[in-house]
This record gives sequence, structure tokens and C-alpha cells, in this order.
Amino acid sequence: MTRPAAATQDDVRRHNVGSLLRLLHVHGATSRASLTEMTGLNRSTVRALTTELAEAGLVREAAPVGRGRAGRPSIVVEPESERVYVLAVDIRVEHLVAARVGLGGVVLDRREMRQPRGSTDVRRTLRRLAGLLEPLLAGAPDDAVCFGLGVAVCGMVGVRDGVVRLAPNLSWVDVPLRALLVERLAAPLGLGPAPPIAVGNDADLGAMAEHTRGTAAGASDAIYLSGEVGLGGGIILGGRPMTGGGGYGGEVGHMSVNPRGRLCRCGRRGCWETEVGEDAVLRSTGAAPGVELSEVVAAHEAGDLTVRAGIGRVGRWLGVGVVNLVNIFNPQVIVFGGATREVFPLMEPFVREALTTALAAPREQVRLELPALGADSTLLGAAELAFTPLLEDPLRDLPATPVRLA
Repeated sequence: MTRPAAATQDDVRRHNVGSLLRLLHVHGATSRASLTEMTGLNRSTVRALTTELAEAGLVREAAPVGRGRAGRPSIVVEPESERVYVLAVDIRVEHLVAARVGLGGVVLDRREMRQPRGSTDVRRTLRRLAGLLEPLLAGAPDDAVCFGLGVAVCGMVGVRDGVVRLAPNLSWVDVPLRALLVERLAAPLGLGPAPPIAVGNDADLGAMAEHTRGTAAGASDAIYLSGEVGLGGGIILGGRPMTGGGGYGGEVGHMSVNPRGRLCRCGRRGCWETEVGEDAVLRSTGAAPGVELSEVVAAHEAGDLTVRAGIGRVGRWLGVGVVNLVNIFNPQVIVFGGATREVFPLMEPFVREALTTALAAPREQVRLELPALGADSTLLGAAELAFTPLLEDPLRDLPATPVRLA
């Protein structure tokens, strides 16, 4: 039997410097003394690692403030958020959102455009994305460095190849999205011949963002519900993403809750998203074509009885699915993101009523929450995905020059 190779000194150093940068990425400006306490490393090691990160241009060290454990002033270390950034994209059914996000999760610039439903041909979508990304790159400082592009998409995404196997609400099947991004956007945007581009499911990335710096921070088991027209779920179990064997896990919107329900775009009948997605809310409340979800919420608050009855129907179906999730996964928190973020406050009484039928033990542990990151959980999750290689090995293959438009 072959024994696993022992960790080398370089492996240990790589782990330590990555852990240190991740702490700064999540917590922001932190004193060396606090970093020493948080990492358990000695002061000289922390000093050496932060010096390396500063020399690489990833962090900066500011004047001492306060006092460290030995009573001496402690240098403050903070991420170079303006200079070190990634591009993040969120491909939604009716919107495209792009941002330049600095190390530390700071949104430096953000652009959004609406796209008509049914107008989501992948090549047209890529042209629109280029139009959003160009001004983001142009607005970056001259010495800023782009470390990659992260993309969230509302569909089933292969974790290894970036192929969107199925995105029914976009009418995409087996779209090699990562390869197309490299081919059609990398050179025109000046990202180089082999840029680090990563693609992930939007709900998985929403869960990642809320678990990193949002409502689910500190929870070992959490579920993030996402969606615009449909509904998806990102699941954290034991502190790690539950993605399934190929990355297709968590499609909770396609669990069957109503065998006599409507035909779903996936081809099955009675999927949860047909009863609780944005289209279901508009249909149940009798909204006229073109009405926005925000108008439905306003009508509910104004006391419209038809709208209130429709919200109640959808809320009960939302509760049915939530009970299933609580019984199966025993989460500490369920975060209602995407379109559910807007209507959950109206539906919460119905969901909590349904929750009384869940198994007592998991029911007692779960919290129902709105996302701390608002509408941009999935966008910031895409940024976290793009930052992952840098955080895992900060001093490897640093770009020699800033990325600028060609």
C-alpha cells in the first residue's frame, strides 16, 4: 500500500499564504496581531507572509494602529481591492449583470441590461456581455490586474468543462459556454489567449457568496434559493458545496410537488418552480402581461384581494418545497434569494404554517432568511469562483502585466 507523500515545506508555505490571503479577502483590513491569532502562526511567520503578499501587489500594509499582544502597535494589512480584481457575470433569464469586483469582495463597478425573454441566443448573449465588460475594463486603473472571469448561469453546468448541459429557461442545451467565452470574448477584451474563465450554476454560486460573507456565514449547512423565472437551489453541507458527481446537484426547482400541475420547461409536470417561480406568482395573482414583480408586491401592500389570494396560493406551494428541504437536508438556514427575495416577506406566514408539518428536530434548527447581499448574491458568487485559483495559491503564476483592452 502506497503512503501519501508528506507535505513539503513549500506545500505548508503555500497553504499558509493562501489561508492568510483568504482571511483578508473575507474580513478586509486586519492587523498583523489579529492575523496571528486567527491563523495560529507565529508573529515572524505572519510578518514574512504578509511581506510576500505585499511585494506581489496583492495586499498593502498600513501604519500601525492599536496594540498587539506584546503591547506594541500592530501593522494593518488590507487587500489591494482597487488594483487586484476579477470580472463577474450573472446570466439571468431577463437580465445580464456584470461587475468588476476587487479583492475583498468590493464591487468597484457594475453594469446591467435587460434582455427580452426569448432573446437569449447564446451568440447574442455573448455580444451583449462584451458590451457590458468593455467599460468595466476601460474604467480600471492603469496598474490594475484582472485575475479572471467568473460566470453564473441559471442552468446545469458541468464543473470540469463549463458546458451548460441544460438551461430550460434560456432554451440552452449542451452549450459549451466556457469555450465560447474564451473564443469570442478573451481576445476582443484583451484577456489573453488562455484566460482563467470559470462557469458555475447561479444558485450554487449564490450559496457560496452568502456562505462566505452573507447570511449563511458561520453555518455549516445552508440552502440558497435562486431564480428569476424558475427556481434553483445551492446547497452547503458540512461547510462544503454539495454539487453532485458532475456538478448538477441542487436542482430543487425540478423536484415534483404537484403531479397534476403545469408542464415544466424541463419536460416534466408539476415541478416546484412551476408553482413558485416568478411566472407562477404573476399567473396566480392575475397580473397582466408585462407587469413587474415589484408591481405585484405594491398591489399586495395596497390591499388588492385578488393579489393577496394569489400570493397565498403560491406561498403554500413554497412551504411544501421548504418542508421537503428541511426534512431531507436539515439545514441551519434557508436563504430566499433571486425572485423569491422580493415576495418571501409576503409569503412567510404561509411558509411558516407549512413548516409546522416538518419533522420536529430539523424544523427547530432552521432559520428562514433574506440574503445579506441582496440581489447580487449570485453575481458575487461568480466573483468568488473567479478568485478561487488566486486564493488557493496566491504567489503562483501572477500576471506580469495588467489586463487592458486591446
